[in-house]
Amino acid sequence: MASEKILRGKIALITGGSRGIGRAITLKLAAEGADVIINYFRKTSTAELTAQEARDRGASAHIIKANLAEPEKIEGMFHEIEAKFGRLDIFINNAASGVARSALELDSRGWDWTMDINARAFLLCAQRAARLMKDGGKMVAISSLGSRLVLPIYTAVGVSKAALEALTRYLAIELAPQGICVNAVAAGAVETEALKMYTADPNLPKPAWQTTPAGRMVKPEDIADLVAFLCTDQADMIRGQTIVIDGGVSLTPLSSPSPKD
Repeated sequence: MASEKILRGKIALITGGSRGIGRAITLKLAAEGADVIINYFRKTSTAELTAQEARDRGASAHIIKANLAEPEKIEGMFHEIEAKFGRLDIFINNAASGVARSALELDSRGWDWTMDINARAFLLCAQRAARLMKDGGKMVAISSLGSRLVLPIYTAVGVSKAALEALTRYLAIELAPQGICVNAVAAGAVETEALKMYTADPNLPKPAWQTTPAGRMVKPEDIADLVAFLCTDQADMIRGQTIVIDGGVSLTPLSSPSPKD
């Protein structure tokens, strides 16, 4: 007997849902019965491929191109969702970007770009998503260990993720009376294309991201499994939390880069 799909009948929006961690989350939610709306920014072909993979798992899949750095594009995306679906049950804030620079090399343009996509977009999307969650819902934001650990050339992203986690707590309390659960997932290093931008720095201690006490790196599917759980009724009493999924690496001492001569 096939197991019951725990998210059957739910409608889920996943920002940045066409590749990397977002793709894994999209496919997991689809496999659990949710119909998925895939937000993407760059490659339509990649989004269409992920949408077809979701359909192959028995889900309905819809793609929407929108640059979340632009508030009007966010508004347009939610207008489309409201017109086509009329409601939303799950919102996964996964889309992220940023510049790989140290604090002293960071300029205002890089700062604004990173904060707009990683923190402001979460706020604007959550505001609109809440209006479509007429019978309650689930929101999960994807963060990283850089929100609390100091990592080389990760200043802008780390600070933006810290803001995202703080916003998670505020939204969790404010939206609780509407039956909306809000949580975040802080992932350790995951082997994706985005990781290469940060691990190219020769000063980065490789053991900090190549190995974990669990014996392997975190996979996108590990994060997707946790996100899917947070979208179920079994997670209703988890509110405003940032759950770390890193194979235990944040519990161990990290070696510091050697000081420059």
